[in-house]
Amino acid sequence: MFTRRRNRVSGAIAIALLVAATAGAQKKNAPADNKNKGADTTRKSADSARKGPLAPTAIKPYKDVITAGMKTSKGYFTVHQKDDKYYFEIPNNILHRDILIVSRVSKASADMRNGSNGYAGDQIAETVYRFEKGPSNKMFLRRISFSEYAGDSSKAMFASVSKNNVQAIAMAFPIAAISPDSSGVVIDATDLLNSDNDILYFENKKLKDRAGMGSQQNDRSYIEYVHTFPSNIEVHAVKTYSAGLNPTSSNYTIELNASMLLLPLNPMRPRLLDERVGYFATGFRDFDADPQGVKNTIYANRWRLEPKPEDMEKYKRGELVEPAKPIVFYIDPVTPKKWVPYLMQGVNDWQKAFEKAGFKNAIIAKEAPSREEDSTWSIDDATHSAIIYRPSAIANAMGPSVADPRSGEILESHIFWYHNVMSLLHSWYMMQCAAVDPRARKLEFDDSVMGTLIRFVSSHEVGHTLGLRHNFGSSSTVPVENLRNKAWVEEHGHTPSIMDYARFNYVAQPEDNIGDKGLFPRIGDYDQWAIQWGYTYRPEFKTAEDEKKVLAHIVSDSLAKNHRLWFGSEMEPTDARSQSEDLGNDAVAAGNYGIKNLKRILPHLIEWTTRPEEGYASLFEHYGVLLSQYSRYVGHVLANIGCEYRTEKIASQPGPLFEVAPYQVNKNAVQFLNDQVFTTPLWLKNDSILLRLQQLHASVSFGIELNKIQEDVINNVLTRNRISRLWWEEQNADGKKVYTVTDLLNDLNKGIFKELYEGKNVDSYRRNMQKIYVGRLIQQVFIAGDPLSTITGSFTYHLTQTDLMFLLKDAMKQQQQLCKKALLNPSLDKPTKYHLQDLIQRIDAGFKMESQTVK
Repeated sequence: MFTRRRNRVSGAIAIALLVAATAGAQKKNAPADNKNKGADTTRKSADSARKGPLAPTAIKPYKDVITAGMKTSKGYFTVHQKDDKYYFEIPNNILHRDILIVSRVSKASADMRNGSNGYAGDQIAETVYRFEKGPSNKMFLRRISFSEYAGDSSKAMFASVSKNNVQAIAMAFPIAAISPDSSGVVIDATDLLNSDNDILYFENKKLKDRAGMGSQQNDRSYIEYVHTFPSNIEVHAVKTYSAGLNPTSSNYTIELNASMLLLPLNPMRPRLLDERVGYFATGFRDFDADPQGVKNTIYANRWRLEPKPEDMEKYKRGELVEPAKPIVFYIDPVTPKKWVPYLMQGVNDWQKAFEKAGFKNAIIAKEAPSREEDSTWSIDDATHSAIIYRPSAIANAMGPSVADPRSGEILESHIFWYHNVMSLLHSWYMMQCAAVDPRARKLEFDDSVMGTLIRFVSSHEVGHTLGLRHNFGSSSTVPVENLRNKAWVEEHGHTPSIMDYARFNYVAQPEDNIGDKGLFPRIGDYDQWAIQWGYTYRPEFKTAEDEKKVLAHIVSDSLAKNHRLWFGSEMEPTDARSQSEDLGNDAVAAGNYGIKNLKRILPHLIEWTTRPEEGYASLFEHYGVLLSQYSRYVGHVLANIGCEYRTEKIASQPGPLFEVAPYQVNKNAVQFLNDQVFTTPLWLKNDSILLRLQQLHASVSFGIELNKIQEDVINNVLTRNRISRLWWEEQNADGKKVYTVTDLLNDLNKGIFKELYEGKNVDSYRRNMQKIYVGRLIQQVFIAGDPLSTITGSFTYHLTQTDLMFLLKDAMKQQQQLCKKALLNPSLDKPTKYHLQDLIQRIDAGFKMESQTVK
């Protein structure tokens, strides 16, 4: 949940490779006469006039095209309208300017829903275009790609890049007339506005296909309005589409909004990305950056915050000043009124962080103006940032943004707030904090509690719109025992970053008496530091390259002084420090504390999740949430087995980029699994709850749920990728003590087959688990492929090419011998004996299958 779509993207960096190949195809600041070369087709020869589709079109007098009675609206270009005809009067100084077209669903149809798609606010297009004059009295609209770039026109590479990056002509318009003062031209834009094209409307055809939308029904589609402004043109259309293959509807009628944003003539000076600070990125393949190669240049996505000219000297002296253009978020007018103050506070909470960058009141939340206050204001306008409230059963929230592909300047954002996210917040807070907070012990939270939960999610999503990525590693910088220290945790918070997925302080125990400040996430040290890095205005540098040299050392010094500023990417699957939903620097200790609280919560679940006049559906849901929370703690620990720490560094920083997790971290993790998972967690077997749930689902039973959990853990411990990592770490230990594959198999055997070592009977729960374990080993040794491996890639060794195969086979033979030895014990009951014989036969069958394959 709480993702940032499109960018939600990120390899280690989400390089969009967006900025300007053909920035150089035409010189943006060339004289108008040079740019418009070829527009006067009256000078063309008769041969040119006979070239089919490029034959000159007749240019009419202005007064014959723009007639009396037309409605005229002036913006960066002028729009003329009469009835259903629309004309654009485009000034010459707009030609070759970059225009970013951002399109959204303004009003949706319930019939077009598909998962999280099909709601008001959904973005359906984002592409840059340029108007330019073509031959034969044509105006072209070119689609501009920003994936490759060479900016120095004096170098040969400039011509080569331009030659190999011809921009597509997306649409051609006959020039209908010339402006009276010859300052521009008039084109008939009716077809552009009315047709079902990928310029103004659905650029991504897959969105239409997923919704089952077919062709546009022209007789039921029309333009509602075109509003013009100095830097944007807003087109609002009502569109009806056939329902395609959807059997439930014959057609869809929706409303779409296209914003044509005139990008700044002079792009914001970019800030080159430092991967040690977690920002979303915009980049391009740069043919100028490396004279003997090719380099990707990557910019951090940021809003343009600059002091007002009259405040520049104050800013340089270190005084707080208001930015020339603050960041403003409008609250969707359809948002329930009681939640509006909390959503607004989530925005305004970031003001303190921006003070670190020298700005006061840099970010503000406002309620959207009413139609009476401003009839031209629209929440769909791409110059307005907004928090959009969606009446949806989806339990989520997202904070995407739109950035200038030339510089990484964030231009606007629409945060999507799904109504049902409150159910997720309720479940999380109950399972993580009900043991310590009585307010979380009810089916419906008080508005003040839910409002506080909404506030934290609002702040998290706003952080994304400011350019910040998830910092899953932030919570790992906090010692677990500090999370139980009331004074410490209430002062510092349970994680240094609200951009972490560290929801609530589940480590806190009832006797700790920790209040809200120590339970809820808030904007922390890392967030303030990251905003300071990204938004401090630095006029002393002339270029982004000069700036980076200084900023790189500032980051190094900051990290050396304060480990709480560490950024742990969400894209590091083998680094257990960067996990979703975890807390603290010790997953075993944190997990044990979390499970202690679950044991306190479970006996009260009926009381806290049912109403006398209702059934047990909510109990069923919350019991599932509790099991998921337990599994989540287990998963945090499991990730430490075969873990490798990756710390992003620059060349001047000491120490390695990669480190193997210490031996004891691995050892403790396996012991946790033996204690909390493989030793039957009978505390989960609450008969009062299970008997009630069986009224809803007859298949609900402790044994079935336990099998699911144990099988998932065993399958994930014994992936070929994890085993390969342990093997690689052992081969490259260089004398250091590391946790090996043999250690893993021995420790698992001692825990899973504990009864056999102790000469005891095996109960039915443990018999099932032992079968799962042996079956997983057989699968990994004798069956090709690993469908349950969570991580794939070339790192995984072929078992037949290393000693790993022998180690796994040897472990299975040891299990056979253990079973055979245990069978000699006359005190074992029949179920245990039958079980041991079955395990012996299963392993024999595996080896027999291998021998037949070899033959």
